[in-house]
Amino acid sequence: MAAAGNQGIPKWERKMRIFLCVFGLVLSVYALHVELSRERNPDYRAMCDLGESVSCSKVFTSRWGRGFGLVQFFVAKDNPLNQPNSLLGIIFYTLQMGLGLSLSKKAALLLVFSSWVSVAGSLYLAAILAFVLGDFCMVCVSTYIINFALFFTNLKRRRAIEGMKEKAG
Repeated sequence: MAAAGNQGIPKWERKMRIFLCVFGLVLSVYALHVELSRERNPDYRAMCDLGESVSCSKVFTSRWGRGFGLVQFFVAKDNPLNQPNSLLGIIFYTLQMGLGLSLSKKAALLLVFSSWVSVAGSLYLAAILAFVLGDFCMVCVSTYIINFALFFTNLKRRRAIEGMKEKAG
């Protein structure tokens, strides 16, 4: 059994959350930078563009790089609601970090639910990446791994908080 902190949360959880969220934020900010740079300059070549079928900028600027490729079915492509996936990632990782400071059951449940949604989105986008775009995006795959790791971390945290609350009350 993992060593627990003062409040019953595993000691590794806080460090892991900070690492995963900061890494996710860095990747999301980089992805947004690549997408915006490529939109301004079609000749822009990102560090993650290693070849014809290993190109993150091609993925980020594809239809699926904004609103998961789904929002444009409901609003115009240039509508403010159709934001880059990387912007959603920035919001997600920021919320994961902030909610991770709370010891409430509701926060733990929201962390699990939001990370479950991120895993579902990761599976969807991974399928698009492999079967529709036929591309490999190192930044994308890295964020998928981070999302799975956050989901696991959040499940462990929720169990620890529920155990704490049962012991206290």
